[in-house]
Amino acid sequence: MNVFLIHAHPEPNSLNGSLKDLAVETLTGLGHSVQVSDLYAMNWKAVADADDFANRVNPEKLNYAYESKHAFLGGTQRDDVAAEQAKLLWADAVILQFPLWWYSMPAIMKGWFERVYAYGFAYGVGEHAGERYGERFGEGNLLGRRALVSMTVGGKESHYTPRGVNGALDDVLWPIQHGTLFYPGMAVLDPFVVYQANRITPGQWEDIADRYRARLRGLFTDTPIPFRRQNGGHYDGQQVLKDGLGGAETGTRIHLVQPGDPPEYPLPPR
Repeated sequence: MNVFLIHAHPEPNSLNGSLKDLAVETLTGLGHSVQVSDLYAMNWKAVADADDFANRVNPEKLNYAYESKHAFLGGTQRDDVAAEQAKLLWADAVILQFPLWWYSMPAIMKGWFERVYAYGFAYGVGEHAGERYGERFGEGNLLGRRALVSMTVGGKESHYTPRGVNGALDDVLWPIQHGTLFYPGMAVLDPFVVYQANRITPGQWEDIADRYRARLRGLFTDTPIPFRRQNGGHYDGQQVLKDGLGGAETGTRIHLVQPGDPPEYPLPPR
């Protein structure tokens, strides 16, 4: 299988760098093919701006989304953007490796998504009518791929619980796992998280490495997070969860399929 690893940390000898190297070693040892985009090493351009478009539809006023659609469909994207899109299409699984900074991914990785997820490639695809509002949230051009967030966190695990001061980890990662990875169709696995990353001892590293190897061995077999598909029949024509669904759950967890929910519609043929 093909695995695309996107790595964002400015220090090669960091814990994130070690996890990236461990993933490459483990996955290749399992017989998988691996490509790595090390964003800091690549000096990745993180800013989405007019310089991304050589042939503007409207040179007077920049509408980034529609310019990205024109460039994608017209084959005039910057080479760096097109190369990263090709890696996504090549991949059977995508791994994000990053430190949690200010409740999100580093800006360089956020900028990677803003530029690589062009209109017509990752969003703005499919029919928009009735209960089908495009091919998104469980459908789309990246359907059939798996995704895993591997990240380091400075705080304690207790800080990222429903009653913890930072909020539940599922909620912190909702914009990334549901809004960025599941949106264009990827099946998202539970994250791999290293807490109190700045206090890791050599002895603890061995345990972390063993746990990560186990997760990587399950990359293509572990059960994904059961996010509801937008077009699976659980949402109405306004893309609002239908009455009676969600059970006793609250917040973002109502968007997980619950025991006893009606089965989702089959995916349409592509």
